[in-house]
Amino acid sequence: MYRVYECDSSKKKDVEKILEADPYATDSFARIGYKVKDGLVLGEDKAKSYIYMSAPDDFIKKADEKLKDVAKPAPAEVEKRVIEKIQKEEESVAEGVASIGNMFD
Repeated sequence: MYRVYECDSSKKKDVEKILEADPYATDSFARIGYKVKDGLVLGEDKAKSYIYMSAPDDFIKKADEKLKDVAKPAPAEVEKRVIEKIQKEEESVAEGVASIGNMFD
């Protein structure tokens, strides 16, 4: 399941503290993986930051609880756009790495 949260840019440091806490725990954000992007970079609201993650449903429920005081799930249309942009970015990176690898074949 994919989830995108949004927060005011002024709360970005608070969000990052939660995301970076206890990185070795079995249910840590570090183990699941996430991306934090400024709205301006994504072509969204420049006053907001967005947190993207792909995780099982049970982890998303825990994330909802842990982040509730600093971030909320993004509206569906924003979430869809952010997911598409980040996945496109990841595909571009993967293609770039593959083409570098092909240079040495």
